[in-house]
Amino acid sequence: MSLSLLYWLSATLCAIRSGTESSQPLQGTSQLTLEEDIASYLVSGVDRFLLDQLDQSVAKREEYWKRDFSSPTNYTASVEPNRMRLSHILGIRDNRIRFKGLELVATTDQPALVGCGNGYNIFAVRWPVIHTIHGEGLLLVPSSKPIADIIAIPDADVLPEHITGLIDGVPSHSQFARHLVESGCRVVIPTLISRQPNENHISKREWLYRSAFELGRHLIGYELQKIFAVVDWFSAQSQDDSKIGIIGWGEGGMLALYAGAIDTRIDAICVSGYFNSRQKIWKEPLERNVFGLLTQFGDAELASMIAPRHLVIEAANFPEVHVPSGTGGAAPADLVTPPLDQIETEVERAKSIVNKLNPKPQIKLIQTENNVYGTVESLQSLLDLLSAQATVSLSENRPEHLDGKFRPDKREDLQLAEIDQYNQWLLGESPYTRQEFFSKLDISSLGSYQQTIEWYRDFFSREVIGQFDLDLRPFNARSRLSYQGQNWQGYEVVLDVWPDVIAYGILLLPNDIEEGERRPVVVCQHGLEGRPQDVIQGDHDAYHDFAAKLAERGFITFAPQNLYIFTDQFRTLQRKANPIQKTLFSIMVPQHQQIVNWLQSLPYVDPDRIAFYGLSYGGKTAMRVPPLVTDYCLSICSADFNEWVWKNASTRSSYSYVNSGEYEIFEFDLGSTFNYAEMSWLICPRPFMVERGHFDGVAPDETVAYEYAKVKRQYDLLGIGNRTEMEVFNGPHTINGIGTFEFLHRHLNWPLRED
Repeated sequence: MSLSLLYWLSATLCAIRSGTESSQPLQGTSQLTLEEDIASYLVSGVDRFLLDQLDQSVAKREEYWKRDFSSPTNYTASVEPNRMRLSHILGIRDNRIRFKGLELVATTDQPALVGCGNGYNIFAVRWPVIHTIHGEGLLLVPSSKPIADIIAIPDADVLPEHITGLIDGVPSHSQFARHLVESGCRVVIPTLISRQPNENHISKREWLYRSAFELGRHLIGYELQKIFAVVDWFSAQSQDDSKIGIIGWGEGGMLALYAGAIDTRIDAICVSGYFNSRQKIWKEPLERNVFGLLTQFGDAELASMIAPRHLVIEAANFPEVHVPSGTGGAAPADLVTPPLDQIETEVERAKSIVNKLNPKPQIKLIQTENNVYGTVESLQSLLDLLSAQATVSLSENRPEHLDGKFRPDKREDLQLAEIDQYNQWLLGESPYTRQEFFSKLDISSLGSYQQTIEWYRDFFSREVIGQFDLDLRPFNARSRLSYQGQNWQGYEVVLDVWPDVIAYGILLLPNDIEEGERRPVVVCQHGLEGRPQDVIQGDHDAYHDFAAKLAERGFITFAPQNLYIFTDQFRTLQRKANPIQKTLFSIMVPQHQQIVNWLQSLPYVDPDRIAFYGLSYGGKTAMRVPPLVTDYCLSICSADFNEWVWKNASTRSSYSYVNSGEYEIFEFDLGSTFNYAEMSWLICPRPFMVERGHFDGVAPDETVAYEYAKVKRQYDLLGIGNRTEMEVFNGPHTINGIGTFEFLHRHLNWPLRED
């Protein structure tokens, strides 16, 4: 039997012993008595905490609003800051292209006229929106002068042709675009990206969302821009009192609600199959995830932004979407029709917000028979808001379809490619965007640097990571002796952080600490699906017991349990955190701060020499936690450092997360703010190191070197180039423990021991 196996058996036997002297607590702590799996207990507690924070978000929203009810005009102006915020988080940031007319889509063998109905024609059209992105869909033109202009938006899995009756798939009573043109309205129907899955079982909507989200854009924002471009055209053409309306079902209802909240040129809005409480948005399809939405906006707040204009809400069936857990790379999702009383509650909440306005805006809820959408009552209610003489015409006469070579897949493929190409263009521009963002950083001297970097640290904390403004609880430290090495003892430690939130890890104390001596600490962080035990025992392929090896060198080490364990159970935490402008690291940063605070309180710890060393997801932690837990005196990023924005946003690279199952990995607007080099600038002037194996599948050597060059340059320009280095070794995704150990000895001022 090998010595390493003997050691592992010894440590394991020690770990499973209970009720003996070996489980005694660390001096100054109480007895740890938790018998259940502590990692599971930790993750479940954070889940309860986030659900509670989501519940509290409704009451907290009011602090973001400064409504002036003195007049409709003043009210509209008073919510303008909220419109700007909503536009920002939806990624509506790009100037639209102005145009004089919609383009007719035709070829030599297929004219743009694709349908004829009783008193109207249907044309295939497209229009420029931003950069290379176009809107595309159908234009329905009545033979007489239009009584109103309307944008009709189907659900993502419904074609424009469906709601005109050109093709089968939607019942006649729900072909609301056809009924509106028959009633005398000019109608534009934009094409939406569908939920159809790609080869990685990720819907086309989610796939586009991923890159856009990382780059500060959003699929919702792109589709809203297509709608607003049509509003631009309608508005420019208006010669009289013709009004603009918008109506949508399902995903179209979502876009109609957002559009009405943002664009005051839209006179009347009808939302069908969407309006509801958004408190469980984390269960909906991932592409509906909007970072920070629920801090200011539920559906009631969006409805209040439509005031003093009017809103019709149709309580119809929602599109049914179910993506089970473990379906390839897609995020699990459930979208079902809510009970009517839930919709009614949100409608009443909306009314209560605007009831001080005089005259009161109309927020009308229509319950349809059998929950069908596009009913006569709903359409008539919309038309009443747009034209005094309007009457809904409801016929069974479908238009004649004149496009013999109709290929909706080609149209969608082009729409998808345009958005993807624009995302990739933004990715190429992102280094220049970040350079402009950091233009206020003064590197003329180390003192100026340390002063001006603080604004960016605060921005990183609040706008990127997300910060809970909560005080840490007293430690209430509980511990038990659970592990025994040749020259160290290992204690499991649990600390309180917030209600339902704990920090947990394993403290390794060398046996030869002398009374009154204060030693450096290395916090050793595991990666994805890891546990503290993995960095201590078992000679894991990635970790090689590096926490135990450092303890054998005389360092005190602490191995925390981070949140990224139990697959969808932890990934769902990110889904719950994002709507309140938080992330997994919004929890892990305070956990680490509490760990460091506790370590600094120990009589044998030097409070100024506490270092961080993490691998893989622990390397992600090394880039995000030490910038905010400034008591970490240095940081080592192992097997993760690379051109991070590229890795998340590229749809070409095989290294990209865009096609992976790690759907929680995307962080909003990093492309415009912080790549890994910029994160390292928040660690600077503290020492920083990268550990990289040539054969690490995280990224190719060239992108790692490219990003690290920006780190090294910054340290050199500040005259502290000796505080950073990168070790590249012939190996895979693993702790190498040679250059990094030397780095720790040097910068923690701890002497090498003779073997």
